[in-house]
Amino acid sequence: MNHPDDIFELPTSTGVVAEAVENDMSTLRGKTLFITGASRGIGLAIALRAARDGANVVVAAKSSVSNPKLPGTIHSAAEAIEKEGGQALAVKCDIREDEQVLAAVAQTVDRFGGIDILINNASAIWLRGTLDTPMKRFDLMSQVNARGTFLCSQTCLPHLLKAENPHILTLAPPPNLDPRWWGPHAGYTLAKMGMSFVTLGLAEEFRAQGVAVNALWPRTVIATDAINMIPGVQLARCRYPDILADAAHAILTTPSRELTGHFVIDETLLRARGVVDFDRYAVDPGQALLPDLFLDEALP
Repeated sequence: MNHPDDIFELPTSTGVVAEAVENDMSTLRGKTLFITGASRGIGLAIALRAARDGANVVVAAKSSVSNPKLPGTIHSAAEAIEKEGGQALAVKCDIREDEQVLAAVAQTVDRFGGIDILINNASAIWLRGTLDTPMKRFDLMSQVNARGTFLCSQTCLPHLLKAENPHILTLAPPPNLDPRWWGPHAGYTLAKMGMSFVTLGLAEEFRAQGVAVNALWPRTVIATDAINMIPGVQLARCRYPDILADAAHAILTTPSRELTGHFVIDETLLRARGVVDFDRYAVDPGQALLPDLFLDEALP
């Protein structure tokens, strides 16, 4: 396993990044991204960043009708993507259902001719202990997080293997067996680490074939509508999803054979790329930030 810090020497102003520029990989223009859970939050932020390059973006999510508690649908996301300069395809898709994923991928290939990038963003969360975790919740997390990541990767891979610079990027933390991350919410940790271990396995399996498989995780809690529904989280101490969108863009514009099997932390990657102003990502720059789950390093 590559420690998350392994990535930090790669994206500098020379070496890998210089090669990316020479090969015109510094932009996502014309690339087709299949993004799960892209109707809002982190998935939508990544989609909009790609759209500004002129990418084709598939919004694969369940939200086809507006929900007062969770604003945003596949249709509103597609409209926003096209306003930013991208091409969009809105597909209602529950990634727990094999046939829906197969159909969504088929629609993508029919519309755009292939798939260059898969973003496994969709995830279910339930931060409760064992006695307070209904099996319905446990099954949902297992099916969406680990199984959904595996299914979407498996379905997209035949097309990714034909792409010039194929990437799978999963929103998952570095694998961590520290009991302090398991005791409070074993069900969620198991499901989320499942995404991490799928990343680890796929990266090794498809390394020789040139498919980059990496994970991206925020150093701080991210201000999303879903997080806003969790009691006790102060949004003023969070960062906007844009920080993950910028980090994802940096990964996805790197040559796939040069970067695979890594667990990337957004802030550290961007610092290595020369970003110094992180206040622009903060909801309230004057507030102390909340560290995200599963990271052992404390915030300064």
